[in-house]
Amino acid sequence: MTESIQQFFDARPQSVRHAREFTARTLDVWGLRTRTEDIRLCVSELATNAVVHGTTPGHGFLVRLDSDDGVVRLEVHDSSRQQPVVREPATTDLSGRGLTLVAALSDDWGVEDRPATGKIVWSCFKTVST
Repeated sequence: MTESIQQFFDARPQSVRHAREFTARTLDVWGLRTRTEDIRLCVSELATNAVVHGTTPGHGFLVRLDSDDGVVRLEVHDSSRQQPVVREPATTDLSGRGLTLVAALSDDWGVEDRPATGKIVWSCFKTVST
């Protein structure tokens, strides 16, 4: 059975916590308890990127979750066409590891242009053994 839910968030730092809470609640309602922490960490990283780099003035970001056939797809939609870049930060850098974490924790991830404006950064998580 396919399940899908989404929520819009304002582009402000507090929204990252709200996106994590929305994600955790949704996964709990769906009865998905495997990979919850991986998915929460990834939504946190992607929502942070949306707030810091991906939203234009007056626009927020959207978090969408889909569950189908043992896979959860997490999407973060924002209003910027600027493509994210995976960096290799120095050990002394205080930031720049978000997409590296997303790549390590998810089973797949990528970026798609949105039809009107902006982009979707997505990641997928297998929630059942195959």
